[in-house]
Amino acid sequence: MKKVLIVSAHPEKASFCMSLKQTAVNSFLMKGYEVMESDLYAMHFDPVGNKSDFKSINNPDFFKYQLEQIHASENNLFVDELKTEMEKLEWCDILIFNFPLWWFGMPAILKGWVDRVFAMGFVYGAGKGVYENGIYPDKTAFVTLTTGGPLQAYGPNGKNGDLNTILFPLHHGIFYFTGMTVLPPFISFGPARSSVDELHNEIKRYKEYLNNINHMKPIYSNRDDNSLLRL
Repeated sequence: MKKVLIVSAHPEKASFCMSLKQTAVNSFLMKGYEVMESDLYAMHFDPVGNKSDFKSINNPDFFKYQLEQIHASENNLFVDELKTEMEKLEWCDILIFNFPLWWFGMPAILKGWVDRVFAMGFVYGAGKGVYENGIYPDKTAFVTLTTGGPLQAYGPNGKNGDLNTILFPLHHGIFYFTGMTVLPPFISFGPARSSVDELHNEIKRYKEYLNNINHMKPIYSNRDDNSLLRL
């Protein structure tokens, strides 16, 4: 049975962004998958990585976050809040980041989740490889996001720039960096300016996207051509 982790970052449960999240939950449950969620705003997740991440500090005289992450990974010193999120990450086969695009990137609460959970020594570094040697070659990841602007604003010649370029740090620098197979994102452009019928069509389009993830051509992958069919 495949296992899905959805990490969502929107402060309003009634938002269209969170409707997409619930659509994914329902879709995967109907397929018989196991689903876990990390609703970061509902959790009041603290995005700031600091000394409070650790049960004890290796070097109290000079705090270097990444070195403390390595030390905590080697000595089981992460606080329970982080251990829970790390266990979810280890558990999942499919990882979804669900969020609104804010200032050309992830909301700070989601970026902070990555900073704290994708810890050095835990998912990379300290002998662990990256990219084609990353520790998660059997995991698949993709982004589901909403934008404020319309589709034409995010093309190669759009005023907001190419969305593929905007998402490069996430696709390449987070997902593929740790060895994951990365699928093309699902993007809903400008839902706040859409009609009810248009929003219904977007939900339908997302359901179709989710039904076809086994057959998508990845952006990045270290697997053989047929491995995605096992999702």
